[in-house]
Amino acid sequence: MIDHKSKLPLHVQVEEHLRKLIGQEKYKNGVFLPKEVELANRLGVSRNTIRQATNKLENEGLISRKKGVGTKVADQKGLMTGLDHWYSFTKEMQDKGIRVTNLQLKVEWVTVNETIRNFFHCGSDKKILKLSKLKGEASGEPIVYFESYFHPRIGVSEKEEFDRPLYAMLEEKFGVVVHRSYENISARAAGALGRKLKVEAGFPILIRERFVYDVGDRPVEYNLGYYRSDRFIYSIDIQKGKG
Repeated sequence: MIDHKSKLPLHVQVEEHLRKLIGQEKYKNGVFLPKEVELANRLGVSRNTIRQATNKLENEGLISRKKGVGTKVADQKGLMTGLDHWYSFTKEMQDKGIRVTNLQLKVEWVTVNETIRNFFHCGSDKKILKLSKLKGEASGEPIVYFESYFHPRIGVSEKEEFDRPLYAMLEEKFGVVVHRSYENISARAAGALGRKLKVEAGFPILIRERFVYDVGDRPVEYNLGYYRSDRFIYSIDIQKGKG
């Protein structure tokens, strides 16, 4: 049940309800989840509240939606876990004794795909600020190519000092404190990015998709990282929980 008198936001309560729902055996076996309007009526909340919760679960890769068909528990094909050191790539490299620099930097206003629109809850005609960074060693050897998209609520413009550590700049200038991220990791051939990363088109690269939230659980940044597999290893430290 949803507690309308609780200080916990309705969409967070709905999200927790859905997490329990998708954990049920029948939904794990492919049964479609109740439709959006049915959930809204059952829980006594608006369809926008339902959509906010399902968008988050979809961003985490827990559910998949197909227009006109329905919503199902997603096939878990890859690894999803909390990763340390997501806060600053530059600082992480410094801790390893590697000095990295911006080899290329570009800022532009762009239209975005459905994934980013859903995460930011914005319309298809809304222009979003995109920051592209190619990072590597001072010798010019690239390690990773980043693409960052910022929620328009924050007010980031193309005139910012993007040579600075990103999250430090967001906190000091805009008062935005990033708190957590969800990450999806996959791999593919470099393709057209091979020229930028100085590898062959068929060379394997690691792709890290990141959804960043502030302390109020509001979306801040959508980030894609394309890593050269011969220059970077994603290390994951998993600890068994208590209980």
